[in-house]
Amino acid sequence: MQTNLIMQTQRPDRIRKLLADLVGFDTVSDRSNLPLIDYVEKYLASFGISGQRIVDETGQKAALWVTIGPEDKAGLVLSGHTDVVPVAGQVWTHNPFELVERDGRLYGRGTTDMKGFVAVCLAMVPEMVAADLITPIHLAISYDEEIGCVGVRPMLHEIVHQGIKPLGCFVGEPTQMQVIVGHKGKHGVRATFRGLARHSSIAPDGVNAIEYAADLITEIRRRAALLATQAERNSLYDVPHSTLLSSTVHGGAALNIVPDHCAVEFECRGIGISESKQVTDAIIVWARAEIEPAMRKRHPECGIDFEEILDYPALDTPADTTIVTLAKQLAGRNDHAKVAFGTEASLFVSMAGVPSVVVGPGGIAQAHTPDEFVEMSQLESCAGFVERLIAHCAK
Repeated sequence: MQTNLIMQTQRPDRIRKLLADLVGFDTVSDRSNLPLIDYVEKYLASFGISGQRIVDETGQKAALWVTIGPEDKAGLVLSGHTDVVPVAGQVWTHNPFELVERDGRLYGRGTTDMKGFVAVCLAMVPEMVAADLITPIHLAISYDEEIGCVGVRPMLHEIVHQGIKPLGCFVGEPTQMQVIVGHKGKHGVRATFRGLARHSSIAPDGVNAIEYAADLITEIRRRAALLATQAERNSLYDVPHSTLLSSTVHGGAALNIVPDHCAVEFECRGIGISESKQVTDAIIVWARAEIEPAMRKRHPECGIDFEEILDYPALDTPADTTIVTLAKQLAGRNDHAKVAFGTEASLFVSMAGVPSVVVGPGGIAQAHTPDEFVEMSQLESCAGFVERLIAHCAK
């Protein structure tokens, strides 16, 4: 009892120290996360714990799968990613890779999304070790979530290969510790238009890639309006319908040249499990039938190349499932919701068959912003969630 009291008293300082160290690693997605993984492995080793490192093809990124408790039983997963979004072009009032505490808030890139959750999980390792767990707790630490949930996929393949399916998963994205049972799926596509360059004084002799791309953008906008007014709606979402938009456009070389190149990136975030890809696939079919023939009629080598750039399914965990009931008990609240942003939770379900929910400290409004922060009270609430999980797994 005295040992538990000492651990609880020291817990906030452990969380601060670990979060400061994690924020200090610049793990923007185009950089290696190996120094951070090295740090986590050394920290775990101090408690006699070793994890399984899953390295990517480049050798510069790695995920970490950790089991605390019996390794021959199905356990519960605490899942978080190590990568963060860029700070370039943002105005920060301090170094984004140095933790700053002010008025109960901890500032730094990744504090909310989502190194705060990872820090809490690591801070609770001493309690996990001391609890003599009957049901194991797994830590799933991934990479490159921000660019399409890339790094969790090889780890999930490994989990499936091991043959003992976890009982459930808690993905600690920022939800203000509300239990999230669903999120939209996403499918992203790049359309590259191949036109024919000519001097602008003889523009009719060329094939204007930008103008044909504009036809695609107009159709995407028309279909987006239909989704907003005619498609299935779900009131649990803050945006209660599927969404579709063009997000980036790059083309042309100079004012006096008919552009022979234009790339358009567009995405759908769908409520249905696979709706996002169905919507974008339909747009591709339309463009192949309506736009590309007109381009080729002007010149046979012109056309459109389509490339999938991002894909993950929606999450839709029934509210009456065991993992949802347990999450609510651990969070100390009875409500649940759905969110528009995507997470790795849907891949735990679709790739490994692991029932999953999203619940974590901080708010999505602070994610990806300059002067990103998480409130210390949120981290302490998250620690309480993990503390109750430990007690549940020690029964």
